[in-house]
Amino acid sequence: MQLRRGTGYAYWYRVYYPVPGKQAETLVGREGDSAAESAMRAQMEAAESTARQVGMLRKLGFHVADKVSARALVELHNLGAFKGGLLLAGSLGCIAWLNELGARLRQPAGEPAIPPRLELVAPDAALSQGLAAAQPFVSVTGAETADDSATGPTSRAAFALPGLPPIPTDILVAGPRFGAAESTPGLAWSTTTTPDHAYLLANPAPGALLAGGHCIPVRLPQAARLVWHQLYGSLHHAVPQALVERRLALSLAAAVLAFDPWAMLTAWEAAPSAIIEPLGQLRDSLLSSAAAHPDLQDLLADCLSARPS
Repeated sequence: MQLRRGTGYAYWYRVYYPVPGKQAETLVGREGDSAAESAMRAQMEAAESTARQVGMLRKLGFHVADKVSARALVELHNLGAFKGGLLLAGSLGCIAWLNELGARLRQPAGEPAIPPRLELVAPDAALSQGLAAAQPFVSVTGAETADDSATGPTSRAAFALPGLPPIPTDILVAGPRFGAAESTPGLAWSTTTTPDHAYLLANPAPGALLAGGHCIPVRLPQAARLVWHQLYGSLHHAVPQALVERRLALSLAAAVLAFDPWAMLTAWEAAPSAIIEPLGQLRDSLLSSAAAHPDLQDLLADCLSARPS
């Protein structure tokens, strides 16, 4: 908090760094406005307490996402995106579920760092112009998926805030295949199709993501369904990203098996054939990756042999 005196009056400002190296400030109120000052100091103390607790959870082995993702998700939360129906999927959704299930996971030595990326599942209501237009998405052009690299650059959505590089964002809507860009009337950015859209939206769960120094309330697809979606989606991403996605998906699958032995099989049986038939090509590599977890190996062998591609 800083008190600044200007043209006859003094004002309290909160000075902070929303991203490393970039200072910002918020007007709190006039000197003497004790209610505004006290409210802001209480808010700052709560934020500092949360940051300390997140740091402690990181030391205990919980998964904490990067500060860039934190800034984006805090903004989405503040704008009501998750209350409006958006679900957090992708790698960040897996991380949130791993924490919910109390699973510890270490990043393998030598695994390449993957730039931040958001994957959000959008019900039709969330794309109403009022809610969607308020979100800080922009249109960018680039080969964001393995499919794009074969067909040429495609216009995609990205999350943009001052001081942050645009974060590639898949805003998932219903479609016959994964990864096709689809324009929405009245919006400047494109959504991304996936054939398991309704499957992901069924019975979502509340959750929280630890990111930066924040604990951000989010909504998540069912954990077991997210596993199968994540494995399917990895087929359409570049190799470094796909390997990370598969590792997180298998880790979440193991955690789900320990928590509810039938959940993974139930989710497989409910999955649309459009996402599970292509997974046959991953059978050998997934079984190899799951070698340390015999129960998970058995599940994968049974499921991926049941409906081969």
